[in-house]
Amino acid sequence: MTKDLPYRPCVGVMLIDARGRIFAGRRIDSPAGAPPAWQMPQGGIDEGEKPRAAALRELWEETGVTGELVEFVAKTEDWVTYDLPPELLGRVWGGKYRGQKQKWFLFRFTGADAQIDIATEHPEFAEWKWIAADEMIAAIVPFKRAVYESVVAEFRPHLA
Repeated sequence: MTKDLPYRPCVGVMLIDARGRIFAGRRIDSPAGAPPAWQMPQGGIDEGEKPRAAALRELWEETGVTGELVEFVAKTEDWVTYDLPPELLGRVWGGKYRGQKQKWFLFRFTGADAQIDIATEHPEFAEWKWIAADEMIAAIVPFKRAVYESVVAEFRPHLA
């Protein structure tokens, strides 16, 4: 029963530039023939790791952006959850989770675009771009859309 499975503890990062545009990465593992899947950096929290440290680690692992190139702006008040769609249940994370429980962090990028490097040791993204908040919501896979709407709504005052 999927409702008996726990949520995977996770963080998400909304990285914005000086103009309030959001970093969006096109997933490298998008299925052939499917529309491109764009998302913000995110990933699991390691055992004993604090959420903010996990957010900075994930940001570095996925974009090459270090903590020295960002300033903390905000974090979500509460954890945000989503359930995996039925076709992904049992296929991701070893079938141990029903979805993710995420704490989101908003960081302002203070570096230059040339310092963003998605060709990391374990690349997540095939390409990246800066986009507006509404474009980010439209670009995310449908089962994560409510999460993105919630995160954008909470962080929107900081995007202008």
